[in-house]
Amino acid sequence: MRPNPITEAPADAVNRKAIKPIVCYPVDTLPRPDLSAYRALRDDLELTETVIVPPRDAATWTVPAGHFFRIVCSEGSQVGDLNLFNLNDLNEKFYSGKTRALNGTHVGLGDQLFSNFPYLRSIATITHDTLDWYGFDEFGGSVHDVIGTRCDPYTHNLLSHGGQYHHCCHSNLTRAFAKKTGKPVREAETYIHDVLNVFMCTGFTRNTGQYFMKASPVRPGDYLEFFAEIDLLGALSACPGGDCSSEHSSDTAACYPLVVEIYKAKRLPEGWTPPAINGYDGTHGL
Repeated sequence: MRPNPITEAPADAVNRKAIKPIVCYPVDTLPRPDLSAYRALRDDLELTETVIVPPRDAATWTVPAGHFFRIVCSEGSQVGDLNLFNLNDLNEKFYSGKTRALNGTHVGLGDQLFSNFPYLRSIATITHDTLDWYGFDEFGGSVHDVIGTRCDPYTHNLLSHGGQYHHCCHSNLTRAFAKKTGKPVREAETYIHDVLNVFMCTGFTRNTGQYFMKASPVRPGDYLEFFAEIDLLGALSACPGGDCSSEHSSDTAACYPLVVEIYKAKRLPEGWTPPAINGYDGTHGL
């Protein structure tokens, strides 16, 4: 949030501000999945597991490479914070920043979720989104953002002048990850990373550039579907803000469970191969 300027604008200020932007990462050469090959499998999927994510809490699941999974709004408007890990190497995990740089502030049908350095590869692909009709609204808001980090007890403590709240999404994910892996909670916390805010409707205010949220348009029956490019461990928190129409880190907002469904396809997508770890040699010029 920028304060009112104290520096006088230079004579050529208008010209400087009128320079057209350049997209930082042209993605014409980015390897993209054949989405039609993935979607060709969707009419004959076998449900293999269902996981319930309780309100104001989190749950984990595993999904093998080549399977699909869905995050489903089950009972009421509810947003969720998603972490993804390589099941066989927990050091490889979802990298929201690079996913944002390559796809945009919000993700949807056909977008790939990328992992952190030094792996940097697609670990999941979005194959269906029942909220793709929403687009961007008049405020610049959209759904499924990769700009918000996750609600957390540290920011809550800072903004509430010392408050202690243990059901922020960061803490929810930490508890669930610790339970799944057997790691001590302090160690488990170091694995929790910036999230994909599933179903959350967000953007940036045009006058101050502040991150905003508004009531999610999600309704029971809506879902976001992914194809697992590698063996994945997923962790999802049902945010204590409910639909995030008023606040998060809240014991008063209406909150509902989310459902994760894991599906096995009859075959692999035509021409599909698991993505290789990034090919950079790691020498960094030395």
